[in-house]
Amino acid sequence: MNRWRVVSITAAASLAACFGHPAPQQSRVMHGDGLTDLAEARADFRRGDFSKAQLELRRVQFELAASQPEVAEARYLIAECDFQMGDHSAAALEFRKVADEFPGSPYASLSLLRSGDANLRLWRRPELDPTPGQTALATYQELQGRFPGTPAATRAQLHVRQLNEWFSEKDYKTGMFYFRRHAYDAAIIYFKDIIASFPGSKQVPDALLRLVDSYHAIGYAAEMRDACENLRRYYPKTSELDHHCPPSMTAPPSAPPPAAEVGLDSTAHTQ
Repeated sequence: MNRWRVVSITAAASLAACFGHPAPQQSRVMHGDGLTDLAEARADFRRGDFSKAQLELRRVQFELAASQPEVAEARYLIAECDFQMGDHSAAALEFRKVADEFPGSPYASLSLLRSGDANLRLWRRPELDPTPGQTALATYQELQGRFPGTPAATRAQLHVRQLNEWFSEKDYKTGMFYFRRHAYDAAIIYFKDIIASFPGSKQVPDALLRLVDSYHAIGYAAEMRDACENLRRYYPKTSELDHHCPPSMTAPPSAPPPAAEVGLDSTAHTQ
């Protein structure tokens, strides 16, 4: 049917040229077809037929004029099909292109969110290479900077918390790797990074406990007391706290350290 419509328009264009009238634009027919195909692709997408929908959407790209707002939707849905079919690498790239090429579109903020989601899916476990997770975090932060207050930015905050938990868990496992091999100086670096970089993560109390154990092993008495003090002040319900940090070890926060303890600290650092 569409072929006969195009032929009819072509014939009409030839006749109009002969009589000096402006020729009708064939692109209008193509635009109409593009919108019809887009509607069909939407329906297939909602039914979960992502492979068929993606084929239709790729055709729609060429049927629509570049200036039509529906192009951004078509491109977004193509990326969403990749995501739903498990090709998260392709989805991350396609979502990013939509956000960059259609920054004024309603799909820009959502595309940044989904690009971050796709990268997050690529980081399957905390102990694996964190590069996709780092990319996801940077994307979510970009979203919050470019589109603050949007629903997409609000959703991104939840994923940022998940990522911080994973980064914290990864640091903790790496710290424990060194701790078990008695490489306490290396372990301390990772435990302290958890406390400084991910203060709201659930690994912080355990990281402080392992700091206490590490400082005890290498004789850093002052640092050990500080870690115990932070545990008692901020995480008083930590399991085995009294075992690692006897109440007699820590002085009240406002009290200066006794002179004898100062001498002990300086001796510990010289060992």
